[in-house]
Amino acid sequence: MDSQELQRLKNKYDIIGNDAALNRALETAVTIAPTDLTVLVTGESGVGKENIPKIIHQNSRRKNGKYFAVNCGAIPEGTIDSELFGHEKGSFTGAIETRRGYFQEADGGTLFLDEIGELPLPSQAKLLRVLQSGEFIKVGSSKVEKTDVRVIAATNNDLLHAVGKGKFREDLYYRLNAIQIRMPALRERKEDIYLFFRKFSSDFSEKYGMGKVTLTNDAIDLLINYRWPGNIRQLKNVAETVTALESEKLTPVTGRCVVDAAALAKYMPKEEINLLPAVAKDNTGDSMSESDKEMFIKAILDLKKEVDDLKARVNGATGPAPVLTPHREEPEEAEWQGQGAPVSSEEIGKVVDINVQEPHDQDLSLQKSNIEIITKALEKHHGNRKLAAKEIGTSERSLYRWIKKYHLE
Repeated sequence: MDSQELQRLKNKYDIIGNDAALNRALETAVTIAPTDLTVLVTGESGVGKENIPKIIHQNSRRKNGKYFAVNCGAIPEGTIDSELFGHEKGSFTGAIETRRGYFQEADGGTLFLDEIGELPLPSQAKLLRVLQSGEFIKVGSSKVEKTDVRVIAATNNDLLHAVGKGKFREDLYYRLNAIQIRMPALRERKEDIYLFFRKFSSDFSEKYGMGKVTLTNDAIDLLINYRWPGNIRQLKNVAETVTALESEKLTPVTGRCVVDAAALAKYMPKEEINLLPAVAKDNTGDSMSESDKEMFIKAILDLKKEVDDLKARVNGATGPAPVLTPHREEPEEAEWQGQGAPVSSEEIGKVVDINVQEPHDQDLSLQKSNIEIITKALEKHHGNRKLAAKEIGTSERSLYRWIKKYHLE
């Protein structure tokens, strides 16, 4: 694949980064997609393994067939066979009707078996039979049925170690491991870490109308040198938390907040020396559910509004205080990408000075024109800043800043 094709693939599946090992994994997925080889995707929890089977399916001859993703670790041991192979009515308590399993439903398509290392040994034997002959038997039935399904498996465990411990069948391991695609851990992709942070922070600030976050040199160094045992999922939690709690500290010119290493360190989970990377289960103690996060953000915004209103009353203002939420007066390009350019090793540790002043030789007629437009809008609406801002086509906060800048109070 050339660089353009690779970038189009990343854009389609929302994949971030330019790491060589990541590119190699994506290229391998596209290359083997037209075949029916069984694929084993390996890598730690949170590295984005779920993208590989989607890429393989969409680039295969089965792309018009069904695609199912099954988390083997999330299904109770007593029902896993029923989920995968189906069951007959009355075959066990609660089986009130005949049910088709995933292998029957995905006939002609692709089945992604995530956390394959959690599959019980009896179920492993049945899976091996399907992979070898395409045959399976429903729970409670004696009839052999056929299916044509391509299987892609993923694991964050060392399956060879599990084979040695007798917890995973050796023959099944070699059957699954026809092609292995390894997704690199985040700590192996140092050049992509700050790019991820900017992406997650930008998305979060857009969603909740909060200020953009910029990191200083020392903060970026702290970010890229952390081990990230929870990988991309953990980094996303940190980026969103920093944006939520630090975004009030806006600079008056850019509407951004600058976070240094001391501020960032408050949100970085403490490293446990004896804690191995998260390879078994995703039990990150430093994360919160989406519903809790929504409530947390709402509480912050409500508190911020109350503080702003209180400041306005103390200062004798007649209306609500200017909203500090940054307003994008014109569409921005994906600035978290650095205008589309990847973060190179030379760029890591560099931050653009957001307080750079405008050139001294700027055309003064532009300033005069701005003053005239603002003055006319305020006169037209008898000093009502909200209506004047709407007239000009900007935010009330931006108008307030311009009034102060041009001394129009």
